[in-house]
Amino acid sequence: MAAKTLYTVVVADDEDELREAVCTMIPWQDHGFCLVGSASNGLDALQLVEKHGPDLLLTDIRMPFISGIELARQVREVRPATNIAFLSGYDDFQYAKQAIQYNIISYMLKPLTMEGLGAELRNIRQKIDAQYAMFRQTAPRSSGPDQRAAMLLPLVLDDYAEPEGEAQAEAYARQCGLLRDGEDRPCYTVMVSTLLDESGGNRTEPSFVASVDRLAAKYLRGVSFFSSGKVISVLLGNPSDFDEYLHILADEIPQMAERVLGCRCRIGVSRPAHALTALHQAYREAMEVLRQGDRTEGGAQFISDLAPAVKGGNLLCQRALDVLDQHYMEADLSLVSLSGMLDVSPNHLSACIKKCTGETFINILIRKRMEAARELLSTSSLRVQEISQRCGYTDQHYFSYCFKKYCGESPNAMRRRLDQEKVGEGV
Repeated sequence: MAAKTLYTVVVADDEDELREAVCTMIPWQDHGFCLVGSASNGLDALQLVEKHGPDLLLTDIRMPFISGIELARQVREVRPATNIAFLSGYDDFQYAKQAIQYNIISYMLKPLTMEGLGAELRNIRQKIDAQYAMFRQTAPRSSGPDQRAAMLLPLVLDDYAEPEGEAQAEAYARQCGLLRDGEDRPCYTVMVSTLLDESGGNRTEPSFVASVDRLAAKYLRGVSFFSSGKVISVLLGNPSDFDEYLHILADEIPQMAERVLGCRCRIGVSRPAHALTALHQAYREAMEVLRQGDRTEGGAQFISDLAPAVKGGNLLCQRALDVLDQHYMEADLSLVSLSGMLDVSPNHLSACIKKCTGETFINILIRKRMEAARELLSTSSLRVQEISQRCGYTDQHYFSYCFKKYCGESPNAMRRRLDQEKVGEGV
């Protein structure tokens, strides 16, 4: 096992004894893993995932503040390449089935023996091995030429399609299996992916088509093909599909390329097109994205991220911080909702915030809320529950935990201390 790469793992469970036993008694390296962190609740677990980008998150399904299900959803938003294994009681199985879409690789029932957990970790190791081997695999999912790719290639690359040819294009698309029937009228997005070497040079090979295609199939219908050092993907779905899944896919491909292939991946994504004859324009948009910005950096950008100028770099980050100042009290504020307010992709916004501030969105949001709470505690007579609601927390216990973690004392303790200081000063 020493010759193999160790997969990183984060453990999350609110049962202190169980968590400590799992962390200290499991011979992680013997099973092919390296423990990089542990957490007693979903909030801390999410921050560890953002910090370490682990291969595996082993989490209880019922935890304070953020449940295992919600944690899985949020992890998929920030680190879709991370696999998740649930530890939970029997009664939670139906509950856990809601999260199957969130890269759930295993479901383990409590009570667990260390031997049983070790055996399941070996199984998980084999599953991740297989995932990564498949990502490296050069053979396409099906042998022989893909009629769908042959049909799409000229529509994407050649600027000749006329709107009046849409009916003929759709008929051919149904014939080759791209469209299901006459009622199937999806939107289309073109995504262009390239692999980079250490100096930023293009090292994309035709074999990367299979890797992109397999990941894309997890989220959307689509067809990928290779052309002139690029993997071009035509993705199909309705607007809600694109809103929910496209930014996740565009994050997972670079994350997997870095983890499995050891290289950076740049991705450009077009606006949705409503016709097959509009695919060439969509392709030009995706290519325009790749031509902009630092060509040596990996990650995904969408055409909507390019204009106007305020959507770039420090200006975008400052605007995001300004909007966050106005909306931090909203309980459902997230990176995705903030990016919607700014009309940029979550991928681009996250990268800009991290590059300009050195922090993640969630850490900045928590700090803003805690600073606002501290100000209210010192200047108002509002109850702690009212302050927590004004700072975006529907759960007072969650708020108090965050506050103590950030400020070093609980809200009530801080208020008592401030009151005593005022008495001492004769106020």
